[in-house]
Amino acid sequence: MTLPSGESIPVLGQGTWGWGEDPGRRGDEVAALHAGLELGMTLVDTAEMYADGGAEEVVGEALAGRRDEAFVVSKVLPSHASRSGTIAACERSLKRLGTDRIDLYLLHWQGRYPLQDTVAAFHQLVEDGKIRYWGVSNFDHRALAELQDVPGSSGLATDQVLYNLSRRGPEYDLLPWCK
Repeated sequence: MTLPSGESIPVLGQGTWGWGEDPGRRGDEVAALHAGLELGMTLVDTAEMYADGGAEEVVGEALAGRRDEAFVVSKVLPSHASRSGTIAACERSLKRLGTDRIDLYLLHWQGRYPLQDTVAAFHQLVEDGKIRYWGVSNFDHRALAELQDVPGSSGLATDQVLYNLSRRGPEYDLLPWCK
């Protein structure tokens, strides 16, 4: 897909939801990210929420020495999405990811903080070079309409929507030959 900036990014990427929860799986998780990069899956999606930052640490380990090979997406929790909270959350994520920038930083879903505060923080983070683009995740039509009225919302890069293969059973597995 093409972002409003004109930059093209993959539509599908490697997700890390559920990663970083079991130290015994960390090596496999890092290896999976490496394999994905080798196969051209360069978008890597994570969030501060996943394993309380553990997934971001896995991504940081996997991208050590390879940061420029990936387009990194992370998310701020709505409970951290005040102006100062968003900036602090981003700085924690940068540290866990072991990088100086996040390519796309998203508000994970709409919460109690005014959207104008979160958007102002996103603009500050872009200005400071800590994020390249910002967007939202899991916003419905109503929330997007509300966001459209916020000053500075024209900088919105995307609304990321959930689309993944569930671990719930074979009826969700599109690639049964990979078992």
